[in-house]
Amino acid sequence: MKISSPDFKNNEMIPKKFTCQGEEGIPTLILDDIPQNTKSLVLIMDDPDAPSKTFVHWILFNIPLVNRIDENFDLGTKGINSLSELGYTAPCPPTGTHRYFFKLYALDNMLDLKQGASKADVEKNMKNHVLDEAQLIGLYKKS
Repeated sequence: MKISSPDFKNNEMIPKKFTCQGEEGIPTLILDDIPQNTKSLVLIMDDPDAPSKTFVHWILFNIPLVNRIDENFDLGTKGINSLSELGYTAPCPPTGTHRYFFKLYALDNMLDLKQGASKADVEKNMKNHVLDEAQLIGLYKKS
């Protein structure tokens, strides 16, 4: 399975328009080679370089089998991010260059969780159901 973006390459800078210094939009994500028995997808975006602990920017689960996620995407169930909000929070590192991990998981089931589930709840419920996983890393530093 693969996750990529036409907006930035793996381990390269995320364009400013997708950050707190721009339009705060969601970059387009292309999902390829999803396993045949997949029942749902999970997307977790987080920043392990945040000062106190890993900052969760985005959780989306029970995503149907799609090949593209972009700012107009309105499927799946939203989890709660580190700002206690549903949906996407754009990269906005306080200092230095941070890494933003877009982690994609193919599951053999749908998660029995409600909107607003935490990253911990999603990861706990995914256990033993992951068929494949892929990640895309984007970098950002405020200018």
